[in-house]
Amino acid sequence: MNSIIKEIFPDNNFNEEESELLFSSLERSSLGKGAFLLKANEEINHIYYVHTGCLRGYIIDLDGKEHILQFAVKGWWISDYIALYGKSNILSVSYIECIRDATIYSISKSDFDQLRLDIPKVGHFHIRKMELAFASFQNRILENLTLSAKQRYINFVSAYPSIANDVKNYHIASYLGITTESLSRIRKEISIS
Repeated sequence: MNSIIKEIFPDNNFNEEESELLFSSLERSSLGKGAFLLKANEEINHIYYVHTGCLRGYIIDLDGKEHILQFAVKGWWISDYIALYGKSNILSVSYIECIRDATIYSISKSDFDQLRLDIPKVGHFHIRKMELAFASFQNRILENLTLSAKQRYINFVSAYPSIANDVKNYHIASYLGITTESLSRIRKEISIS
């Protein structure tokens, strides 16, 4: 029990009562490759911590094209944040698919909200995680607006080497907003230089 709490909430020292409360709020589950944690237009009221494996969160546009919003590997959180934290109570807009067998821990938003009140360290942890996620998403937008596809790929591989090695080329291309052909050309250019 204590090891998973330390993994999920690193740099936090919880007493035994707090650890038990946190652990009792978590639900462990396993997903096989290709399984969906969530599909668009479903009710969502959980956030998910990835203990092992890899998931991808994506949307499908009106033309049927997939756009990857997020990958999630060990130590990362994933959910449909628009549905969970948006101004109106809406259904999910994204899909979350397992792309490498995964073990996840889920917690309901209502339980998590209560834990943030009952254990202030959880609230501080959550704020810090949201700040980092917001900065990361904003950085990704800026990179998409200002950098070449080649530089975005180099930055991606350098920032997320475990993801770059473990996912299919078309997933990386979708995340970067380029075609798989462009990704192949970029990889070839990099290997030559």
